[in-house]
Amino acid sequence: QVQLVESGGGLVQAGGSLRLSCAASGRTFRDYAMGWFRQAPGKEREVVVGISGRGGTTYYADSVKGRFTISRDNAKNTVYLQMNSLKPEDTAVYYCAAANSLLQFRAAPAYWGQGTQVTVSS
Repeated sequence: QVQLVESGGGLVQAGGSLRLSCAASGRTFRDYAMGWFRQAPGKEREVVVGISGRGGTTYYADSVKGRFTISRDNAKNTVYLQMNSLKPEDTAVYYCAAANSLLQFRAAPAYWGQGTQVTVSS
């Protein structure tokens, strides 16, 4: 079992930056691919970014490439999402998630955090 707790959401103006953190507890952190999904009002949940267990492989949705950066610190059991050049369309609840592989992460993560709100004003 893996428990995930997100932090770092908030309100920011367009063009601004936020950093989300996701702290994991439970089983061996480095065994899990990690990342973030988001869900905007009235829309389906979508995958945003993912990173493999040891950090060697990443995935970015086209809508965030060049603006968002995912990283992880396996010594701290934490994954980070640095979000720059934020746009109003980035407004959503952001969910941290974990899976046995990056492929599985993109398909159907096994573990989810409770979500953190990110609001970008125009």
